[in-house]
Amino acid sequence: MSIFWPALPEDCTVAGPNGGPHPRRGELIGRGTEMGQIMMALAAARSGAGGALFVTGEPGVGKTRLATEALAMAAETNMVTVRGRAGAVGPPVPYRPLIEALLLLARAGLLPDSDELGRYGPVLARLLSGARDTEADAASHIVVAETMLRLLAVVGARRGCLLVLDDLHDADAGTLAVVEYLLDNIGMQPAALLLVTGCGPCAATELATRARQREAATVLELSPLSHPDVHLLIAAELRVPAAEVCPDLVRRAVDGSAGIPFVVKELVHDLSGRPALPDPHSPSVPPTVADNVRRQTGRLGPLGVELLGMAALFGRRFSLPVLERAIGRDHTQLSAVLRAAVASYLITPDGPGTQWYTFRYRLAAEALLDDLGPGERARYLRRAARALTELHPGLPGAWCEHAAQLHEHAGDTPEAIRLYCEAAGRATGEGAADRAVDLLTRAHRLVEPGIAPELHATVLERLLDAVARSARFDRLPGPAAILDTLGGDGGEHDIPAQRRAGLHARLSDIATLTGRPAEALWHLDLARSLLGSHPADQYAALVDLSAVHVELSRLAPDRLRTATRYARRALEAAQRVDLPDVACRALLLLGQLARAQDEPAAVAHFGRARALALARRLPVPRMAADVHLATVAASHDGRPAPIEQARQEALGMGLLPLAHETGFVLALDRIQHGRFDEARDRIRESAADASRLGLGRHLAMLRLADAVRYAHQGRRAEMRGALERLAPLLDAAPGVRAMSYGLARAFCSLLEEQHEAAGQEFAQALAYDAENPAIGDFGKHGIVLLLGVLAGRMGRRHHAEVAQASVSATRWNHQFTGLAHAVLLGREGRPDEATAAAGKALEAAEPFPMARRLSLRLVAQSAYEDGWGTPVEWLREAEEYFHDAGLQTVAGAGRALLRGMGASVRQRRTGTERVPADLRRCGITVREFEVARLVAERISNKDIAGRLHISLRTVEKHVASLLQKTGHPNRTAFATAARDLVA
Repeated sequence: MSIFWPALPEDCTVAGPNGGPHPRRGELIGRGTEMGQIMMALAAARSGAGGALFVTGEPGVGKTRLATEALAMAAETNMVTVRGRAGAVGPPVPYRPLIEALLLLARAGLLPDSDELGRYGPVLARLLSGARDTEADAASHIVVAETMLRLLAVVGARRGCLLVLDDLHDADAGTLAVVEYLLDNIGMQPAALLLVTGCGPCAATELATRARQREAATVLELSPLSHPDVHLLIAAELRVPAAEVCPDLVRRAVDGSAGIPFVVKELVHDLSGRPALPDPHSPSVPPTVADNVRRQTGRLGPLGVELLGMAALFGRRFSLPVLERAIGRDHTQLSAVLRAAVASYLITPDGPGTQWYTFRYRLAAEALLDDLGPGERARYLRRAARALTELHPGLPGAWCEHAAQLHEHAGDTPEAIRLYCEAAGRATGEGAADRAVDLLTRAHRLVEPGIAPELHATVLERLLDAVARSARFDRLPGPAAILDTLGGDGGEHDIPAQRRAGLHARLSDIATLTGRPAEALWHLDLARSLLGSHPADQYAALVDLSAVHVELSRLAPDRLRTATRYARRALEAAQRVDLPDVACRALLLLGQLARAQDEPAAVAHFGRARALALARRLPVPRMAADVHLATVAASHDGRPAPIEQARQEALGMGLLPLAHETGFVLALDRIQHGRFDEARDRIRESAADASRLGLGRHLAMLRLADAVRYAHQGRRAEMRGALERLAPLLDAAPGVRAMSYGLARAFCSLLEEQHEAAGQEFAQALAYDAENPAIGDFGKHGIVLLLGVLAGRMGRRHHAEVAQASVSATRWNHQFTGLAHAVLLGREGRPDEATAAAGKALEAAEPFPMARRLSLRLVAQSAYEDGWGTPVEWLREAEEYFHDAGLQTVAGAGRALLRGMGASVRQRRTGTERVPADLRRCGITVREFEVARLVAERISNKDIAGRLHISLRTVEKHVASLLQKTGHPNRTAFATAARDLVA
């Protein structure tokens, strides 16, 4: 089995409807434009205006298939159809395609009598007889051409005629002379010529070029099929709908065939005829394709066979200077062979100059590789590897990967694995995480019994690290293989115990990323048991880093302190043995753990991580440090652009977990800024990607963000749905429970004027935080303080305690803590200071439209009572915002407060669109509809009055009006009939 063509997944469709291969004849795909031109030429021929078309293209592109379709189309209109083909086998036969066409007419009984051709009848007879010593042999090409022209005129006189001459690149000079004559004189005849030739340099292609220049013929140059057309061709060959074709089969067909229809078809039929579990040692190239490549290569001579055979060792793309050194020939000696190989469409130049070439399609390289015997392959590989190292000492750049491929094909598996690991390390250093995963996957596939345990462990360590960075969890080895490597089956293993501990630590990190905390803890416990009593620093540091992540998911009040201790211990161990990547990871964790309480320390940790990453050229931790530093800065200046820039860079580097972590931060930022549609789009896109990748931890955070988005718009029903979707993932990410209450439920309750419920929900968030402290902010250092101060539960001492935490100084929290300070100042009889403090807090609140107006509504009554600020203006601003946002409950509360302050209140008569059409027809007003919704919830009149801030008497009037207008005898009957109002 060639390494270029891995086995298809088991669920890929490659068989016909009855399990067998589809018949070879299928629908013509991707040639609509060309068939349109042929149809016009046929229609013109039937009307007596002949014409000619050349069909050219590389081998296998479908020239003959197009000609066959043209013949079928002509036959459907009752035209006479005739075909001849030049032959490449045996000695040249003069006029071979013309004679073949004449014989076909004779067999069909359509050949005219000699008398109908006049003096050209004997020429026709002699052509058919094959006589060599008669006057016909001496006839000039022009006489033969005129004979063919008159023949076409007679044959096509009634219905028109289509003459197809195929493979003209193999035709003799006499045939081409006749064709040239026909091109110049076919215009007044009831016949169409379809002339098929390859596009390599030859007399036929020169004739086509001249004919196009003098407008004697149209040239149809067939291109390879596009990706969608390959998809349709596969579906047609398998006789299944296009939607049922395995996408992986389409991708591999496009990659292996370069869109050449012949290769696509043969590949599909070959796969459909194979057993479900094919022999891994069987050839990967369809026999017909391999034979075709073999014939084309053979025409290049021994030097061409050697050149392309050695080139195939490099894969699809190869360097000419390396081959020249390996073969021992200079460019001048190889130039003729290269030109012929390019003309045969076996290879094509890749990029400017002549330094690099690629095989026209991947299967061509595979076919040549399969043809190399073991001894020949080994000799070629030794020469190629030696040339590569001589020309490129140290194997810089992509040369390391090329060398790995060479050693892989040579069977030198240890060296191939080492080189793949080296190439992957360089890819990681260049910020190409996906490329590193691909290289390490190839290395891991080469691991087999007998490989040195140290090398096996190295491959697995680097693969697990790369997978964790990129979220390419599909590239993880199977659980059975991992457990076998790590000793999970109780067998004998040569990998040292402490090194296995490091592998378990990596698996623990991956389990954390995928949202499986129990599995993460299991791996961590195994890692600790394997470390023993005297662990080496390099492995102890990895285990401690994993312990940080696991600790954050545990229900323990001191988990943050414990996690910090582990992170510090990991940092110290990493510094002792000079592991800069591990040290950077420890510093980043220390920064995250410290940020809520000691932001300067957190920034220092992030800065140290960034400096170390830059000094040691570690792009991944440098990128993570940039993200965290940008997040801290944005929390104060309110500018998320640097975070978005960092996220885009992380995406470009393939660091998907980091990108999605940043996406959650940006989603919350959009919500706080009131840009709910942008937040929705970001959350949906990121959540779909996180779900596809299996990033359970990040998916939980994004679903939390979705619930917060609904809550901050007062959309309780949608918030509940989002929280239900979050419920299965509550254990996937630390702190989610506390944030779901503080950021979502409580805010929604405040927008519904249910302050008691909001207080209970914030209390629940605090309780969850006490048993499992959260890193993320859920209101503890902001709005919880403001509500507590307003309710009289909190005072100066509480304010001072909150202010000590760095997170209270973020712009989002400052609006709440600053207003809490203003309320306290007002109560202390310091109105001027209270007004100034409120001004600063509201300045901080400016970017947050919903939170600002909610804060104004919350503090207005206290400000009014204590004589500070401008509570009437604040309430009008809040009422205007909430009314426009459709949050009528909180808007109504603002109007009620304004009335209580003796201020004028703007009348609101809009909103009739929210009243259902059937109720509007009954004459139900907007206010009556607001009452109706609460009646439908079976809420008492007294509570309705409190909710809507109207008098009990007014509620009774609205209820009576509702019953009268809808015809219900009592409120119970109305509530039963109006259940849909609260659905």
